[in-house]
Amino acid sequence: MPSLALQLSLVAISACAAGDPILGDGDVAGAATTTAATATAILHGHNDYLQPAPLQRALALGLGSVEADVFLEDGELRVGHERWQLRAGRTLRALYLEPLRAHVAAHGTESLSRDPLRPFVLLVDIKADGDAVYRALRAELADFAPMLTRFVDGRVERGPVTVILSGSRPRALLAAERDRWCALDGRLVDLDAVPPPPADLVPWISDAWSRVSNWTGTDELTAAERARLASLATRARAQGRELRFWGAPDRPEAWQALRELGIARIGTDRPTQAARWAMDAGDAPQ
Repeated sequence: MPSLALQLSLVAISACAAGDPILGDGDVAGAATTTAATATAILHGHNDYLQPAPLQRALALGLGSVEADVFLEDGELRVGHERWQLRAGRTLRALYLEPLRAHVAAHGTESLSRDPLRPFVLLVDIKADGDAVYRALRAELADFAPMLTRFVDGRVERGPVTVILSGSRPRALLAAERDRWCALDGRLVDLDAVPPPPADLVPWISDAWSRVSNWTGTDELTAAERARLASLATRARAQGRELRFWGAPDRPEAWQALRELGIARIGTDRPTQAARWAMDAGDAPQ
């Protein structure tokens, strides 16, 4: 029987061959290399593992980042939002790390993103037991070192895939390491920290949309909300970080507003629709 990663690849390829409404006819690799480093790189695949073909559809659409929730269960880094959803073999390695390595091997180190401002990011949302998960993840990532961004002595050696940890973040463990394969997802409070955390440790700032707005995308953002969001985006950019919100309205009006305000990563649970919007909208502003 083919591996889980291969089965998922075949699902995605079959979907494209059948005439995907956004990709049309063609193979996954062709779509990924066409859309990478274009407007779709601003999109973040929230809870990507819930998609019909985890990772594969995101690569086909040229998304710049994907998110996977993980638990440490029976020695495996299993993917799922709740423990009851976990299944043996449905792991971070099978769903993401191995397919990413295969993709890079087949299509080259620049196949995931050619945009130096938006490296391809695998966001690992640790749902519980952050320190224990990180120790297991660190050992796992060693097998994939050639494709990973390396953070060493404050220097960033960029690889095709950058791993960022969110959720139950093992901040103290990572901060103490001089050589690592991961960085951390920060929060809005990190923008005001004195001194601020190093950008190589905290390259992303992510927070709940409800902390900044109750806007649902059905009307216009107020001037005060626009000013606040634009200010946060500017401050993050000035510190060398990218800004993202979870729980923001997931509709074209919101995607457009966030893009105009300079939000670096726009989360979506609707990657096909969001990619269609992004390609119509054109390249995101830098």
